[in-house]
Amino acid sequence: MRDKIIHKSAELFLTLGFKSVTMDDIAKEMGISKKTIYVHFSNKTKLVEAVTFELFETICDGIDGICEASNNPIEELYDIKMFVMHHLKNEKTSPQHQLKKYYPHIYDVLRLKQFAKMHESVQESLQKGINTGLFRSTIDVDFISRMYFNGMSGIKDNAIFPKEKFAMEYLMESYLEYHLRAIVTEKGFKILNQFIIKNQS
Repeated sequence: MRDKIIHKSAELFLTLGFKSVTMDDIAKEMGISKKTIYVHFSNKTKLVEAVTFELFETICDGIDGICEASNNPIEELYDIKMFVMHHLKNEKTSPQHQLKKYYPHIYDVLRLKQFAKMHESVQESLQKGINTGLFRSTIDVDFISRMYFNGMSGIKDNAIFPKEKFAMEYLMESYLEYHLRAIVTEKGFKILNQFIIKNQS
């Protein structure tokens, strides 16, 4: 039952927002009593926390699968972008923004987890690119992986990139190209160019 509650709550939170969904809404949607939810979660904050970290783990598993299956680090980044975009399709609200506003402690913990995961995976990807001659051997892997995380977080800032002006797909696409153009070798650029042309068609 705990997993079912997390799954349904995630659906509602991503569609309607963390703030507007109440425990009553979840109980009604699931056809169970509110008491049943409280057996598993003592309050809404505990439920939001469980949902947030469950979603985080799901995305991490998906990214790990892509990294294991990819042919090269350029393709890997594009596949991760597609995976994340597909995942964001269900989000009608801005979950990260709402978390930051209404559940700052959960947001801070999530951000640290996201950084640790992305830092590790991007470092591995950059090293793979250097070893295969797709990325310049002179790049500072630690610095660039931190910059990549910072940039990916930055494009989600609605104050700087308002949704009315910039679609998330455009932002991710443009940032990815910006990031890769800065580090590819000539060999890497040929592969990158194929992806840019493919994504424009």
